[in-house]
Amino acid sequence: MIPESIAIDGPAASGKSTVGGGLALRLGFFYFDTGVMYRAVTLASLRHGIPVTDEKQVSRLAAQVAIDVQPPTVDDGRQYNVLLDGEDVTWAIRSAEVDADVSRVAAYPEVRAVLTEAQRRIGQRGKVVMVGRDIGTIVLPDAEMKVFLRASAEERARRRYLELINRGKQVDYKAILEAVHRRDAIDSSREVAPLRPAADAIIVDTDRIGIQGVVDYLEALYKQIHVRGATETV
Repeated sequence: MIPESIAIDGPAASGKSTVGGGLALRLGFFYFDTGVMYRAVTLASLRHGIPVTDEKQVSRLAAQVAIDVQPPTVDDGRQYNVLLDGEDVTWAIRSAEVDADVSRVAAYPEVRAVLTEAQRRIGQRGKVVMVGRDIGTIVLPDAEMKVFLRASAEERARRRYLELINRGKQVDYKAILEAVHRRDAIDSSREVAPLRPAADAIIVDTDRIGIQGVVDYLEALYKQIHVRGATETV
């Protein structure tokens, strides 16, 4: 077991980022959203004019680009800085174009292999809340606590719609909902690391519990698990 590590998985816009960031802040842990790495590779592919359908070229690019995730330095609502070859792309990776293609890129075995190793090295340091789609099953199967967040497609589309509206974007809710359904289908059916809860994950429905309520619940639960685990090893 990796001490002081929490894995949070779930579909797009299920609340992983808000819950994970809030929980990390409460516990004094490092918050790491692994999805930003796949988004950065997707953005790099688009910028290099590489079709995201070209698995070989995209995989080669994933091994070549430098992706870094750091504590936030700009007070604009971000939870971290995402750097792609030294450039701040924190918000650029949240574009509709990246949204549409990231699941395809994330399904490529060689891309996942490159990024999974980088993610695992960070997680093994401990004191981390790591969120994604295969953290509890693939990246950190030995995490001290594993969580899987659920929410309806409609609620997740509403959250993404409001996020984009608040950033001044002109977006269509129906189009976002269709994108959510499309991404769910890709994420859950891919051959490599499909989206699914770990067998021992705690499943939380964020439709019925407010985000802060989820953070409160997981903070209390983690402290119980951590104290019990520490006692058992004495």
